[in-house]
Amino acid sequence: MIKFFEKIGAFTKYGCFVLVDFSKLSAETLYWIFVGPFKKKPLNTPHVFTQMVFMGIRSIVIVFFVTFFTGVVLAMQAAYQLAQVGAVVYVSSLVSISLCRELGPVLTALVIAGRVGAAITAEIGSMKVTEQIEALETMAIHPVRFLMAPKVLALLIMLPCLTIIGDFSGMLGGYLMGVFNLKINSALYIQTALKFLSLKDIYTGLSKSIVFALIISLVGCYQGIKTREGAVGVGEATTLSVVTSFILIILADCVLTGIYYFSNL
Repeated sequence: MIKFFEKIGAFTKYGCFVLVDFSKLSAETLYWIFVGPFKKKPLNTPHVFTQMVFMGIRSIVIVFFVTFFTGVVLAMQAAYQLAQVGAVVYVSSLVSISLCRELGPVLTALVIAGRVGAAITAEIGSMKVTEQIEALETMAIHPVRFLMAPKVLALLIMLPCLTIIGDFSGMLGGYLMGVFNLKINSALYIQTALKFLSLKDIYTGLSKSIVFALIISLVGCYQGIKTREGAVGVGEATTLSVVTSFILIILADCVLTGIYYFSNL
């Protein structure tokens, strides 16, 4: 019994240490993004644009196909239920609202966490185990300003853009399924979708994507900078980064949805 409580205490102590350490790194990163350029040296601007291309432009195809087929499946499943009450035409509004408020931001974030979050951790982790981080510090280059802040800023810009693309591609999939398979009039489908889709549905999804971008980039940077034990450690850190990002994205989505629901935002 004593050993059981010892394990609980050790786990709690370790969790508090990780939370404090992660908070310090997050605060330092956000400082270099929003405050640092006005007081000290600017960010590594070329690196920001390089990361924007990698995180955003090169992720468009996978985001498009994931959300497109999600829209198709969502339309088919909704039509099966709505047909029983003679309301198949409302498939359009269900697809559009579900994608903009929930599925678009979450699916896009999960895809980016698997692709970009793993890449961030692998890159920084490899630099850590090969002592390139120490080399930057020796040359008086701040690792957070030079490596981490540009990645976080790039993802903060690109993930909302990818979310918008995902929303449109998902609605396109639902439109094609509704018009060509469910035989809903094209103009009626579009009219119904736009009638029930409000600005609130769009900005709630985009606000979620900003939070998800912070989670993915900061978790990836933290796991990368804490990598140990050579190549094996890089692999373990990458896996832990993706799993942690997935859990935090779902948790943050639940919290934000509750906030929007109970506050009527």
